[in-house]
Amino acid sequence: MAITVDIKDPTPVYRQIADQLEKMIRSGQLKPGEKLPSETTLVQETGVARTTVRHALEALRDKELIITAAARGSWVKE
Repeated sequence: MAITVDIKDPTPVYRQIADQLEKMIRSGQLKPGEKLPSETTLVQETGVARTTVRHALEALRDKELIITAAARGSWVKE
């Protein structure tokens, strides 16, 4: 799974990440019940701060696309 960030894009970075994950969920690339990459993995892959990744995941939780368990990770909502 490749999540990329374009610093020249006026869209906020957290939104770029959330939009790409949402697209993967809605297209079926990420299936219900499937675990998302860890925050650490997303930070390393995108080169952004952990708070930015958390904000992106929060946006997906607000849309009820994922669920998160503290210290366990995030999954695509069934």
